[in-house]
Amino acid sequence: MRPGGERARDSGRWLVPVLAFGGISVAVMQTLIVPVVAQLPALLDTSTSNASWVITSTLLSGAVATPIMGRLGDLYGKRRIMLLSLGLMVLGSLMCGFTSALVPMVAGRAVQGFAMGAIPLGISIMRDELPPERLGSAMAFMSSSLGVGGALGMPLAAWIAQYTDWHVLFFGAAGIGAVAMLLVALLVPESPLRTPGRFDVLGTLGLSAGLVTLLLPVSKGGDWGWGSPTVLGLFGSSLVIFLLWGLFELRTRDPLVDLRTTARRQVLLTNLASIMVGLAFYALTLVLPQVLQLPVATGYGLGQSMVVSGLCVAPMGLAMMLVSSLSARLSRARGPKVSLMTGLVILAGSYLLGTLLLGAVWQTVVLSVLIGVGIGIAYSAMPALILGAVDPSESGAANGLNTLMRSIGTSTSSAVVGVVLAHMASPLGATRVPNLDGFRTAFLIAAGAAVLGLLIAAFLPSSAVRPSPVAAPEQAAPEQAAPEQAAPVRAASEQAGGARRAARSGGAAGAAPEDPSREPVC
Repeated sequence: MRPGGERARDSGRWLVPVLAFGGISVAVMQTLIVPVVAQLPALLDTSTSNASWVITSTLLSGAVATPIMGRLGDLYGKRRIMLLSLGLMVLGSLMCGFTSALVPMVAGRAVQGFAMGAIPLGISIMRDELPPERLGSAMAFMSSSLGVGGALGMPLAAWIAQYTDWHVLFFGAAGIGAVAMLLVALLVPESPLRTPGRFDVLGTLGLSAGLVTLLLPVSKGGDWGWGSPTVLGLFGSSLVIFLLWGLFELRTRDPLVDLRTTARRQVLLTNLASIMVGLAFYALTLVLPQVLQLPVATGYGLGQSMVVSGLCVAPMGLAMMLVSSLSARLSRARGPKVSLMTGLVILAGSYLLGTLLLGAVWQTVVLSVLIGVGIGIAYSAMPALILGAVDPSESGAANGLNTLMRSIGTSTSSAVVGVVLAHMASPLGATRVPNLDGFRTAFLIAAGAAVLGLLIAAFLPSSAVRPSPVAAPEQAAPEQAAPEQAAPVRAASEQAGGARRAARSGGAAGAAPEDPSREPVC
């Protein structure tokens, strides 16, 4: 067997690209249905309302699965649970690929949604395995993979939907997922860190019920009516369920979500800012494709095909990928709080400018790039803020919860923007389509969300310059206290390598001791 140091170097060489590919494959799966949303009622021989469950089912299952998969990773091994997440994506894709009926399609998309846990698990694996000098840029790239995969996958999915059978979309997703599983199995080591305890089954059921009763009316309120008894009843039920769930989690020995950790100012404010970033992010994907594909006869539509529409949005993903390393350098120099606030400033300014950049195809490309830069910098800073406030043994669940906050933001964006565009519509033949004022209002709402996120981020503690760089129980506070100095960084890196090697040779490590540099529970 090779020495531990050589093994760590070899695995580290492939760790980031393999985990990022897994994240991108999940993002591609999530957006592959977007180009055929308008055709789903005809393709599945059902009503528009029923066809919308193809989208809603993935949203709900992904929201439920993300924190659960993170907790399972902390307990039983992050690599093992990441393989499970990707395996469920492959299974769900095959279920969808072999059917043209509504119920099996909705079931398959729900199974696909469980793959959303792969992204926070990948970030947690990076924390456990990488030396501190590589951790920031690696987490930034992994965090942006959700937007990268979504933006890059849209033009490919549009081309497949336009020129081949639409089932090929799902077979392609299954193939990408299988490749990701193989790469993870071969090139990603299992993390030696474990959280002692048992899986919180009752907490899982409570969180699942609360999320479903919250997100279901958010996503279906436009169809059911925001003032309908069903929507109001679900919102009320969600409030009661979350209150009871919170009381239970505070009293149980091994909670699914440690609410005391979640209440720390750095964790709480980062999660709230994540909701705002998710809300702002999704507005672009709802508006630009419609502006590009609406006929020129409307006076503001650009009359482009699905493929061209996807290509115009794709630069957003490329911009996110390119700025992830810039965000990591900014976080090292000024702290992840500054990175998050910088991304939100760019995001707000870009959306305000975007109200004037809807008149030509090239303008939409410029807007996609600007929004991608803002999203990429903001998303890349979030894992650093979260991991800087939690123990390594809690990193999977904490990252899963942060990803859930982004999902709640995108779900809220879909509902709010959908209502705005439905009410601010003009007649076009026998139908009504969103008008230019509606698109501009959607952008103003996104800009407002970014400004609110900026205000929230301003209250983050400035002392948390960056995350705890080493996921090893033996890491001492002095190295964390002055990571900007070269010598302590090298010492921390060497100590981390030794700790990881010792953990691999001696079995799973226990939970890390409390970091004295972290701020107390609020």
